[in-house]
Amino acid sequence: MTLSAERLSRFARHIVLPEIGGVGQVALADAHVVIVGLGGIGSPALQYLAGAGIGKLTLVDDDTVDASNLQRQTIYAERDVGHGKAVSARRWLANFDPKIAVDLDDRRIDINRAPQIVAGASIVLDGTDNFATRLAVSDACVAMSVPLLSAAVGRFQGQVAAFAGHLADSPCYRCFVGDAFDAEDCDTCADDGMLGAMAGWVGTFAAMQAIRALLAPVGAMGPAQWGTVHLLDGLQPGMRSMTIPKDPQCKTCSATA
Repeated sequence: MTLSAERLSRFARHIVLPEIGGVGQVALADAHVVIVGLGGIGSPALQYLAGAGIGKLTLVDDDTVDASNLQRQTIYAERDVGHGKAVSARRWLANFDPKIAVDLDDRRIDINRAPQIVAGASIVLDGTDNFATRLAVSDACVAMSVPLLSAAVGRFQGQVAAFAGHLADSPCYRCFVGDAFDAEDCDTCADDGMLGAMAGWVGTFAAMQAIRALLAPVGAMGPAQWGTVHLLDGLQPGMRSMTIPKDPQCKTCSATA
């Protein structure tokens, strides 16, 4: 792929970065990112992935916009209340950059549909709010040999982690959380509350980590950090990181060990 003069101008601030350059910007333009969940994490992640010039985005969410979402879900406005998030997100994307290819899926993702949704993606960014969906997406990513960027947020804390469980030496999300959460039993932000800016921090950091992973083969931002979980604290504030080993007993990815 070559970039047009208009695209070169649009992404000039990226291209002058030696860690990205023209080669890296072309790699981003060639990338296909699936965003599962277009809420507090998916909204800012979508904005910065689109701003980075990702060539194709698949938007997955079966929910509708509620007025209570507007405190943290930054792509929506009052006119979107009552409308589907996936459709509203596509409208935002069309207004922001019509040259980005976009697919949408506004049905609930489950273990049966997840593989076909993630197949062929460069990376999947999961910002959903229940373990059943997260594990279904993770298992599908392993099966389809697609890396996963998993992000979660609540109150003043967040986490962002990169997984490539299809690789022999890399864990999957199930290695991290185990098998105990194959149910929709998570606490929700409606129950616990959430600082809107905290969701923004987690979502934008997730977008940066996705870009890091996409550029790892060609750029100088460093390795993709597979198996690394970053814990974000909005009250301190600060961040710490830990490495997750591959679980040799993991029912999803142990066959690749």
